[in-house]
Amino acid sequence: MNDLSPKEWIKFQKSWFIHNPPPREKGVLVHPAKFPEDLVQQFIEFFTKAGQTVLDPMAGTGSSLIAALASGRNAVGVELSQKYAGIARQRLEAAAPESPLGREEAAPVHWVLHNADAREIGALGIGQVDYCITSPPYWDMLRRAGYETQKKRRDAEDLDMYYSDDGRDLGNEEDYGRFLDGLCAIYRSVADVLRPRAYLTVIVKNVKKGGRIYPLAWDLGKRIGEFLELKDEKIWCQDNQRLAPYGMFNAWVSNTMHHYCLNFRKAEEQQR
Repeated sequence: MNDLSPKEWIKFQKSWFIHNPPPREKGVLVHPAKFPEDLVQQFIEFFTKAGQTVLDPMAGTGSSLIAALASGRNAVGVELSQKYAGIARQRLEAAAPESPLGREEAAPVHWVLHNADAREIGALGIGQVDYCITSPPYWDMLRRAGYETQKKRRDAEDLDMYYSDDGRDLGNEEDYGRFLDGLCAIYRSVADVLRPRAYLTVIVKNVKKGGRIYPLAWDLGKRIGEFLELKDEKIWCQDNQRLAPYGMFNAWVSNTMHHYCLNFRKAEEQQR
């Protein structure tokens, strides 16, 4: 399944981990929700072998693809935003290694990035992939007035507050049900290109909106579980974020500092 040692394998099987992403590179600060490459690389190296192909259908500025190349895997991405796809291409051109994992004997790897709607994966000629890791928009939370990260980004002036104004962008969908339907349509398309017994990892968390919690992670676990088998979860914790006194002296409102890394697997004989 992978190239890890027994010690590395067992360490990854721990059901929770703490990871505090390092400061972002200047060129990708514009993106409001960038993936940490070093975290993604750990998943890629567990769920694939060198030379296999990794897909991210919501590639953003290319973090998953760069992590795949650094691991000696081929990378395929789909990104709706022309702006972020352009940034991703620049980063990928600069990051593509001549000798993956520092091994001169390793086969060269390649990357492909499609500027397209992820719901059109079937028409992109991607072919079969060995693993998919991705993180969806957390609904339309980036468009909420007062969202925790928005003030800092607004003050910076040159940083995007949300992904785009594109009507196809699920981060702009106000209706939770339609948002879930859109995500699941993408993951069904992903399932079609996954090879049998390959894994899909979705990194997501539940969201709070209007005084109510929407169990996005759990809803995706159930919905995607209708066509891919939910195998397990890892809980990604962050312990370096500032605490805020939400609901103090009035109601229980947690400081949410964890994400769910949901791991699904395609059956040997997948039925659509």
